[in-house]
Amino acid sequence: MKILCLGHLTYDTTLPVDFYPEENEKYHIGKKISCGGGPAPNAGFLLGKWNEDVTIAGVLGNDYEGNKILEEYTNIGIDTKYIEKVDNIETDTSYIITNTSNGSRTVLTTNTNRKTHPYTLDITDNFDYLVFDGEEYETAIKVLESNPNAVSILDAGNLREGSKALAPLVTYLVCSHDYAEEFTNMVMDYNDINSIIKIYEEMKKTYKNHLIITLESFGCFTKLNGEYKIIPSIKVKPIDSTGAGDIFHGALTYFIIHDYPIEEALRLSNITGALSVKKIGSRYSIVNLEEILNYKEN
Repeated sequence: MKILCLGHLTYDTTLPVDFYPEENEKYHIGKKISCGGGPAPNAGFLLGKWNEDVTIAGVLGNDYEGNKILEEYTNIGIDTKYIEKVDNIETDTSYIITNTSNGSRTVLTTNTNRKTHPYTLDITDNFDYLVFDGEEYETAIKVLESNPNAVSILDAGNLREGSKALAPLVTYLVCSHDYAEEFTNMVMDYNDINSIIKIYEEMKKTYKNHLIITLESFGCFTKLNGEYKIIPSIKVKPIDSTGAGDIFHGALTYFIIHDYPIEEALRLSNITGALSVKKIGSRYSIVNLEEILNYKEN
């Protein structure tokens, strides 16, 4: 099966601390962790690491960060021919302050590429599965049109122009609670399933595809065979939650490809995302498939 992951390519630098820094102070930290990032590209990296046939598409600058990202993909056999490398822009970068005492993170991201250079390559190959994150959405729409039989998955993290445009067009709309709340102008209470049901049903008035709402450490919510369900996650001690949602989406794509029942696919994807928060750095926190399947068995 051929998979295309199209979206926002970034280079992440994570600074781990065991507290949240105060303004106008200086701190010394022991290390930094750098690797590629971005929602759909991170999902693609997991799929490549799990031995799927993956192609990544997006925009990079012709610079050190862009070369490092390409090197990461090449090392695990991901096809990069649809990555557009541009001379006069810088690769987008994210600087992440991770509070290892509770796993929270604060992310500062440049978005030079998206503002100055929209994706311009023609994607002519045919794909069986498509993963989008709302960036480069005009190209994503063209890819959907040229691959009408492909199964498509949208990681809708925020209610932005691209996510809104793609949300009704994909097979699986997998949105964050932030997206759901902003779209419906309603408030979600994780401890009150009725509040989640109301938001879900309000969204279904617009979206006729498979709708899944992610609930962070609580798991995710959907409707299966007429029954509303929260598929719970597992309890772990978080160190760094960066990329956990991206990893969840990559795992979900994998289990859909391999014909797992959707409830089981969501349960295993929850486990994959949860285990990732025990390590620092999104690409470095992707666990091996065997570990997920062994965790399931045990």
